[in-house]
Amino acid sequence: MMMIINIKRFFRGTIRKNLLLVILILQFAACSNNQTFKTQTFRTTSGWGYTIAYKGQIIIKQSVIPVINDSKSFATKEDAQKLAALVVKKLRHNISPTVNKNELILLKIKL
Repeated sequence: MMMIINIKRFFRGTIRKNLLLVILILQFAACSNNQTFKTQTFRTTSGWGYTIAYKGQIIIKQSVIPVINDSKSFATKEDAQKLAALVVKKLRHNISPTVNKNELILLKIKL
């Protein structure tokens, strides 16, 4: 009788751990699916820009470098990608997607 009780405890503990693991995996999958942002760069007449789409719909289209006085595009595709990645990071953390000049400097974006 004592052996049966220990086996039942073992299986209950194992089932609980496995169930918890399954719940955590499902929750992680649900969270990552809910916030699917896709970035894409595009050519402009004077350089590069980027778009950010959420669930297949473009929510941000940036063809010029924000926060500077001139209306000029990003010098390189990589610069546009770097800023797009920063904006997506902010969106994922529920932070305003606005950027400031200091962030442009820290990303080493050619102004």
